[in-house]
Amino acid sequence: MAVQESQVDASDIRVFVSYSHKDDAWKDLVVTFLMPLVHEGNIVLWDDRRIGTGDDWYPAIKAQIEKANIAVCLISENYLESDFINKEEIPAMKRRRADEGMLLLPLLIGPCAWKTVKWLKGVQMFPRDDVSLEEIRTQVQRKKTLADFVVEIHEKITNEDFTTPASVPEFALPEKVDISRLPETGVQLFGRDRELQLLDDMWDSGSAHIVSLVAWGGVGKSTLVNQWLRNLKADNYRGAKRVYGWSFYSQGTGQRATSADQFISETLKWFDDPDPAQGSPWDKGERLARLIRQQRTLLVLDGLEPMQSGFSFDKGKINDPALSVLVTGLAKDNAGLCVITTREKVADLQNYIHVDLEHLSKEAARALLRIGGVRGSEEDLVAAAEAFGNHALAISLLATYLHEIEGHHVSRAASIPDLDIADAEGRHPRRMIEAFHTRFGDGPPTQVLRIMGLFDRPPDLALVNAVKTHPPIPGLTDSLQRLTETRWGDVLDRLRGCKLLAPKSKHNPSVLDCHPLIREYFADKLRREQPDA
Repeated sequence: MAVQESQVDASDIRVFVSYSHKDDAWKDLVVTFLMPLVHEGNIVLWDDRRIGTGDDWYPAIKAQIEKANIAVCLISENYLESDFINKEEIPAMKRRRADEGMLLLPLLIGPCAWKTVKWLKGVQMFPRDDVSLEEIRTQVQRKKTLADFVVEIHEKITNEDFTTPASVPEFALPEKVDISRLPETGVQLFGRDRELQLLDDMWDSGSAHIVSLVAWGGVGKSTLVNQWLRNLKADNYRGAKRVYGWSFYSQGTGQRATSADQFISETLKWFDDPDPAQGSPWDKGERLARLIRQQRTLLVLDGLEPMQSGFSFDKGKINDPALSVLVTGLAKDNAGLCVITTREKVADLQNYIHVDLEHLSKEAARALLRIGGVRGSEEDLVAAAEAFGNHALAISLLATYLHEIEGHHVSRAASIPDLDIADAEGRHPRRMIEAFHTRFGDGPPTQVLRIMGLFDRPPDLALVNAVKTHPPIPGLTDSLQRLTETRWGDVLDRLRGCKLLAPKSKHNPSVLDCHPLIREYFADKLRREQPDA
């Protein structure tokens, strides 16, 4: 009996069955034996055969792992050798177990070296050692084993409190925590173990005063920080006295910040300043830095780029005087840690670690292709990602480019021409931008991107409309003149779908944005090939 998502009650216990497709027969038996619990209404059972034809199987599996209270893992040689299980399902389940107390119930169904697998060492295997695999191979013992296993699951459902944290941290709780202003993000984080470890090391050792995570939008800066904060929360923030977060895209007005006045005022108040309105911006910044230094504080500043200069002569410099004094002061002296996420490297800072997130691990790059709907073996996805430098923008564009080709197969990546330029000059993303340029020709999508190349920062739509208004400029706006408002919206939607324009911002919907490399590419093309325009 298939239980529809709409029929699931919040109090139901969700069981996810993780298995190799080579062990389908065992999976079917397990499902059959669990059905009495399903009929009783105690559990909602899910395995990947529940995915409908035409559905995206990868996101469906990840979503179910995130919802499940229990994961039943059918352990065999096939299971332990599965690339997808090892790289996608097991890390997700381990994280859920550590963060939220998800229960892992491994069932040994075939001979394999499971005792050498690190994540299984601390988990009770079923059946117990008094039942041999030779016995399980007999039909009678197999059914008895499964019956006993279902009884154990029923006992777990009856006795376990799935809202109870998995462990009690040894650190004392911070005096104050407020991270409510940080953006909500998805829970999918791929291949960022190195960056999570770096943040752990910086916090534990105190070897850096500021860590800056730099990448274009959509790479996962905020998701990385939120995952790290979840990890810290499980340990009561590991010695932090205060934890405070602020996003410069979350000002309560629906707009991105144009000054740091609200941040400075509310943060001074939160750190118990007696008169947050007193003094000049420089005085306020210095005073806030002193208050933060008084206790070991974890400060998270998310989306700092609205506060940074976009001009070439002082690119990345913090414009707001109070915020600049605060950050500069913490860089010089800080008992805790300030974590910054931004699209632009922060200029004029010392004693800080700059982490470039534009380059992905091979696991993250492969997962990005898979999520983008690209088909092919795990090995072929890894090879394609490496051929494009595991560069976040290049891989993101590659996924959308291939998804527009029938079959969505990764083998089509080999036909995309390479460029004879250095990797440091953006060879891999420029290769993909050029591939889209070739696909679009000189039509409306290309002309929109050429207009973007006229600006050194995200332009307002009013500026774009001023450029494309009558009379037409040959090579720049002539194909845009005939577009209706609906068709103009379709062009922007297609460019956003291809990841060549940033998604429409709910904070600032009148602004068109794209990766700086995209602006640079089309500015250079326009300058060299169509100077009159």
